Amino acid sequence: MPARVPLPTLNAGGVSIAYRMDGSLSGPPVVLLHALASSSATWTRLTRSLVAAGHLVIAPELRGHGGSAWTGDYRLDSVQRDVVSVLDLLDIAEFDLIGHSLGAHIAALLAGRRPDRVRKLVLEDPPPPPRSGAPRRPRRGLAWFLAAQGLVRRGFDRRMVPQILTQLRAPDPLWWDGLSAIKAPTLVIGGSRSHIPLERLEEVAAEIPHCDLLTIDAGHRIHSTRPAEFQDAVLRFLT
Repeated sequence: MPARVPLPTLNAGGVSIAYRMDGSLSGPPVVLLHALASSSATWTRLTRSLVAAGHLVIAPELRGHGGSAWTGDYRLDSVQRDVVSVLDLLDIAEFDLIGHSLGAHIAALLAGRRPDRVRKLVLEDPPPPPRSGAPRRPRRGLAWFLAAQGLVRRGFDRRMVPQILTQLRAPDPLWWDGLSAIKAPTLVIGGSRSHIPLERLEEVAAEIPHCDLLTIDAGHRIHSTRPAEFQDAVLRFLT
Protein backbone atom coordinates (compact mmCIF):
# COMPACT_ATOMS: atom_id res chain seq x y z
CA MET A 1 0.00 0.00 0.00
CA PRO A 2 1.47 3.40 -0.95
CA ALA A 3 2.34 5.80 1.85
CA ARG A 4 -0.30 8.38 2.65
CA VAL A 5 0.71 11.81 1.36
CA PRO A 6 0.57 14.42 4.14
CA LEU A 7 -1.78 17.33 3.64
CA PRO A 8 -0.28 20.77 3.05
CA THR A 9 -0.16 23.01 6.11
CA LEU A 10 -0.26 26.72 6.84
CA ASN A 11 1.00 28.64 9.86
CA ALA A 12 -2.24 30.14 11.13
CA GLY A 13 -1.23 32.59 13.82
CA GLY A 14 1.46 30.25 15.12
CA VAL A 15 -0.67 27.10 14.81
CA SER A 16 0.03 24.63 12.00
CA ILE A 17 -3.25 23.83 10.22
CA ALA A 18 -3.52 21.14 7.55
CA TYR A 19 -6.05 21.56 4.79
CA ARG A 20 -7.42 20.10 1.58
CA MET A 21 -8.06 22.26 -1.46
CA ASP A 22 -9.64 21.10 -4.70
CA GLY A 23 -11.27 22.66 -7.73
CA SER A 24 -10.71 25.66 -9.94
CA LEU A 25 -8.95 28.60 -8.30
CA SER A 26 -11.33 30.86 -10.21
CA GLY A 27 -14.43 29.11 -8.84
CA PRO A 28 -16.55 30.46 -5.97
CA PRO A 29 -14.93 29.22 -2.74
CA VAL A 30 -16.72 26.87 -0.36
CA VAL A 31 -15.23 26.17 3.07
CA LEU A 32 -16.07 22.87 4.81
CA LEU A 33 -15.66 22.40 8.58
CA HIS A 34 -15.78 18.87 10.00
CA ALA A 35 -17.11 17.58 13.32
CA LEU A 36 -15.31 16.81 16.56
CA ALA A 37 -13.06 13.73 16.20
CA SER A 38 -13.76 13.58 12.47
CA SER A 39 -11.53 14.86 9.65
CA SER A 40 -11.58 16.80 6.42
CA ALA A 41 -11.85 13.46 4.57
CA THR A 42 -15.49 13.25 5.67
CA TRP A 43 -16.27 15.75 2.92
CA THR A 44 -14.87 13.69 0.02
CA ARG A 45 -18.21 13.00 -1.68
CA LEU A 46 -19.53 16.52 -1.20
CA THR A 47 -16.23 17.92 -2.48
CA ARG A 48 -16.59 15.95 -5.72
CA SER A 49 -20.07 17.37 -6.27
CA LEU A 50 -19.00 20.93 -5.46
CA VAL A 51 -15.95 20.75 -7.72
CA ALA A 52 -18.10 19.34 -10.54
CA ALA A 53 -20.37 22.36 -10.08
CA GLY A 54 -17.39 24.70 -10.52
CA HIS A 55 -16.53 25.53 -6.90
CA LEU A 56 -13.16 25.82 -5.21
CA VAL A 57 -13.31 23.72 -2.01
CA ILE A 58 -11.20 24.35 1.09
CA ALA A 59 -11.51 21.87 3.97
CA PRO A 60 -9.25 22.59 6.96
CA GLU A 61 -8.41 20.00 9.59
CA LEU A 62 -9.44 21.70 12.83
CA ARG A 63 -6.68 22.00 15.42
CA GLY A 64 -6.19 18.76 17.31
CA HIS A 65 -7.12 16.67 14.28
CA GLY A 66 -4.95 14.81 11.78
CA GLY A 67 -2.02 16.81 10.48
CA SER A 68 -2.99 20.01 12.29
CA ALA A 69 -1.27 20.97 15.53
CA TRP A 70 -2.38 19.18 18.70
CA THR A 71 -2.08 22.28 20.85
CA GLY A 72 -3.86 21.23 24.03
CA ASP A 73 -5.79 24.52 23.77
CA TYR A 74 -9.21 23.81 22.33
CA ARG A 75 -11.17 26.95 23.06
CA LEU A 76 -13.89 27.38 20.46
CA ASP A 77 -12.79 30.94 19.82
CA SER A 78 -9.27 29.70 19.03
CA VAL A 79 -10.60 27.13 16.56
CA GLN A 80 -12.63 29.84 14.83
CA ARG A 81 -9.58 32.11 14.57
CA ASP A 82 -7.58 29.28 12.97
CA VAL A 83 -10.13 29.01 10.18
CA VAL A 84 -10.10 32.75 9.51
CA SER A 85 -6.29 32.79 9.50
CA VAL A 86 -6.12 29.95 6.96
CA LEU A 87 -8.52 31.78 4.64
CA ASP A 88 -6.54 35.01 5.04
CA LEU A 89 -3.33 33.18 4.09
CA LEU A 90 -5.06 31.69 1.03
CA ASP A 91 -6.28 35.19 0.11
CA ILE A 92 -9.93 34.14 0.20
CA ALA A 93 -12.01 37.12 1.25
CA GLU A 94 -15.57 35.87 0.69
CA PHE A 95 -16.82 32.31 0.74
CA ASP A 96 -19.73 29.98 1.29
CA LEU A 97 -19.40 28.12 4.59
CA ILE A 98 -20.62 24.63 5.51
CA GLY A 99 -20.11 22.99 8.89
CA HIS A 100 -21.17 19.76 10.56
CA SER A 101 -21.75 19.42 14.32
CA LEU A 102 -18.78 21.15 16.00
CA GLY A 103 -17.91 22.53 12.57
CA ALA A 104 -21.41 24.00 12.33
CA HIS A 105 -21.04 25.59 15.77
CA ILE A 106 -17.74 27.14 14.65
CA ALA A 107 -19.27 28.20 11.32
CA ALA A 108 -22.10 30.03 13.08
CA LEU A 109 -19.59 31.72 15.38
CA LEU A 110 -17.50 32.85 12.41
CA ALA A 111 -20.48 34.02 10.35
CA GLY A 112 -21.73 36.13 13.24
CA ARG A 113 -18.34 37.72 13.87
CA ARG A 114 -17.36 38.19 10.22
CA PRO A 115 -20.66 38.65 8.38
CA ASP A 116 -18.86 40.56 5.63
CA ARG A 117 -17.01 37.40 4.57
CA VAL A 118 -19.68 34.68 4.50
CA ARG A 119 -21.92 34.66 1.42
CA LYS A 120 -24.07 31.62 2.24
CA LEU A 121 -24.08 29.41 5.32
CA VAL A 122 -25.08 25.77 5.81
CA LEU A 123 -25.28 24.39 9.35
CA GLU A 124 -25.58 20.59 9.50
CA ASP A 125 -27.05 19.45 12.82
CA PRO A 126 -25.36 22.14 14.94
CA PRO A 127 -25.16 21.46 18.71
CA PRO A 128 -26.41 24.69 20.32
CA PRO A 129 -25.26 25.45 23.86
CA PRO A 130 -27.78 26.29 26.57
CA ARG A 131 -28.94 29.90 26.59
CA SER A 132 -28.72 30.21 30.36
CA GLY A 133 -28.78 28.28 33.61
CA ALA A 134 -26.35 25.67 34.88
CA PRO A 135 -24.09 23.73 32.49
CA ARG A 136 -25.57 20.47 31.26
CA ARG A 137 -23.95 17.50 32.95
CA PRO A 138 -22.53 14.78 30.66
CA ARG A 139 -24.59 11.60 30.63
CA ARG A 140 -21.94 9.33 29.14
CA GLY A 141 -18.18 9.10 28.81
CA LEU A 142 -15.77 9.41 25.91
CA ALA A 143 -16.23 5.85 24.64
CA TRP A 144 -20.01 6.29 24.40
CA PHE A 145 -19.62 9.63 22.65
CA LEU A 146 -17.35 8.25 19.96
CA ALA A 147 -19.45 5.14 19.41
CA ALA A 148 -22.73 7.07 19.28
CA GLN A 149 -21.41 9.57 16.76
CA GLY A 150 -19.73 6.94 14.61
CA LEU A 151 -16.60 9.05 14.69
CA VAL A 152 -13.01 8.07 14.01
CA ARG A 153 -11.05 6.60 16.91
CA ARG A 154 -7.60 7.73 15.81
CA GLY A 155 -5.99 10.81 14.36
CA PHE A 156 -7.19 13.33 16.90
CA ASP A 157 -6.17 14.59 20.32
CA ARG A 158 -8.42 12.94 22.89
CA ARG A 159 -7.72 15.80 25.30
CA MET A 160 -9.93 17.84 23.03
CA VAL A 161 -13.15 15.94 23.69
CA PRO A 162 -13.77 16.93 27.33
CA GLN A 163 -12.69 20.51 26.61
CA ILE A 164 -15.04 20.89 23.65
CA LEU A 165 -17.99 19.12 25.27
CA THR A 166 -17.62 21.22 28.43
CA GLN A 167 -17.86 24.38 26.32
CA LEU A 168 -20.83 23.14 24.32
CA ARG A 169 -22.69 22.21 27.51
CA ALA A 170 -22.06 25.55 29.22
CA PRO A 171 -24.49 28.46 28.78
CA ASP A 172 -23.23 30.75 26.02
CA PRO A 173 -25.52 33.73 25.52
CA LEU A 174 -22.90 35.42 23.30
CA TRP A 175 -23.10 32.55 20.79
CA TRP A 176 -26.86 32.95 20.67
CA ASP A 177 -26.56 36.73 20.33
CA GLY A 178 -24.14 36.23 17.45
CA LEU A 179 -26.76 34.38 15.42
CA SER A 180 -28.70 37.60 14.89
CA ALA A 181 -25.57 39.21 13.40
CA ILE A 182 -25.38 36.63 10.59
CA LYS A 183 -26.17 38.35 7.30
CA ALA A 184 -25.70 35.37 5.00
CA PRO A 185 -28.70 33.41 3.76
CA THR A 186 -28.57 30.30 5.92
CA LEU A 187 -29.79 26.72 5.66
CA VAL A 188 -29.96 24.60 8.81
CA ILE A 189 -30.14 20.87 8.03
CA GLY A 190 -31.22 18.52 10.80
CA GLY A 191 -31.54 14.76 11.05
CA SER A 192 -34.96 13.54 12.15
CA ARG A 193 -33.29 10.73 14.13
CA SER A 194 -30.41 12.78 15.50
CA HIS A 195 -29.65 13.10 19.22
CA ILE A 196 -30.03 16.87 18.75
CA PRO A 197 -33.76 17.62 19.17
CA LEU A 198 -35.48 19.35 16.27
CA GLU A 199 -36.77 21.94 18.74
CA ARG A 200 -33.20 23.10 19.39
CA LEU A 201 -32.57 23.54 15.67
CA GLU A 202 -35.81 25.48 15.34
CA GLU A 203 -34.53 27.82 18.06
CA VAL A 204 -31.28 28.32 16.15
CA ALA A 205 -33.06 28.97 12.85
CA ALA A 206 -35.40 31.47 14.49
CA GLU A 207 -32.47 33.62 15.63
CA ILE A 208 -30.82 33.89 12.20
CA PRO A 209 -32.40 36.65 10.08
CA HIS A 210 -32.53 34.82 6.72
CA CYS A 211 -32.73 31.14 7.55
CA ASP A 212 -34.54 28.03 6.37
CA LEU A 213 -34.68 24.71 8.23
CA LEU A 214 -34.63 21.39 6.39
CA THR A 215 -35.09 17.99 8.03
CA ILE A 216 -33.75 14.82 6.42
CA ASP A 217 -34.56 11.28 7.53
CA ALA A 218 -31.17 10.59 9.09
CA GLY A 219 -29.21 10.64 12.30
CA HIS A 220 -26.51 13.15 13.18
CA ARG A 221 -24.13 12.45 10.28
CA ILE A 222 -26.46 13.44 7.48
CA HIS A 223 -23.83 14.13 4.82
CA SER A 224 -22.38 10.64 5.35
CA THR A 225 -25.53 8.55 5.71
CA ARG A 226 -27.79 10.42 3.26
CA PRO A 227 -25.22 11.86 0.86
CA ALA A 228 -27.50 12.24 -2.15
CA GLU A 229 -30.19 14.17 -0.28
CA PHE A 230 -27.62 16.30 1.52
CA GLN A 231 -25.66 17.15 -1.62
CA ASP A 232 -28.82 17.98 -3.54
CA ALA A 233 -29.98 20.35 -0.79
CA VAL A 234 -26.58 22.04 -0.57
CA LEU A 235 -26.12 22.49 -4.31
CA ARG A 236 -29.63 23.89 -4.75
CA PHE A 237 -29.05 26.30 -1.87
CA LEU A 238 -25.67 27.53 -3.12
CA THR A 239 -26.88 28.05 -6.69
